[in-house]
Amino acid sequence: MEGFILALASAVWLGVLTSISPCPLATNIAAISFIGRRVGRIRMVLLSGLVYTLGRSIVYAAIAAMLVLSLLSIPGVSNFLQTYMNKLLGPVLIVAGMFLLELIALSVSVGPDGQKLQQRVERHGLLGALMLGVVFALTFCPVSAGLFFGGLVPLSLEHRSWLVLPVVYGVGTAVPVLAFALLIATGARSVGAAFDRLTQFEWWARRVTGVVFVLVGVYYCLRYIFGIL
Repeated sequence: MEGFILALASAVWLGVLTSISPCPLATNIAAISFIGRRVGRIRMVLLSGLVYTLGRSIVYAAIAAMLVLSLLSIPGVSNFLQTYMNKLLGPVLIVAGMFLLELIALSVSVGPDGQKLQQRVERHGLLGALMLGVVFALTFCPVSAGLFFGGLVPLSLEHRSWLVLPVVYGVGTAVPVLAFALLIATGARSVGAAFDRLTQFEWWARRVTGVVFVLVGVYYCLRYIFGIL
């Protein structure tokens, strides 16, 4: 039970870190801009933020569920993972950590044009916020891909959680949107300053998480591959 609680906390943290990474943060800014057009309608601002969160959670849960269930449903793969999961986690975590530390750099980014999409869905109200959450969740760059495929998916496989952990991760990715939606709804004037602080926090948080990933990955390699520890 304690292990699963730790996994839940890790999923939340991975989601938050994903959301404030440069590429996803750009899409979240577009979402906040979309939500901010309803200033003066506090209820709509908050509802839009919640519906946007729901859209992201649905996508992440669907992707992770397909990956985890497909891997666990194939007897050979399932047995392989049960036998070698701990050995695989080491190298996976090291590579994911290197992405976070920018020791491995890729310029590939997959995702929609946030501004054009925002203009298309703006007229759909809450449905538009849901559409933004769904489409923006599909925006992957090296950092977010490393966190999702190198962090969340192995975590879900280890705990055989194809629904709860991905949904919690999805909620984590929308935490900044909900926070800024609350600031906008209450008429706060420090939104710009909050963005600047968030960017600074992301720089440190990503590197600390990257170091942790590498260290844990080295530990798993030493213990389960080389049998040293």
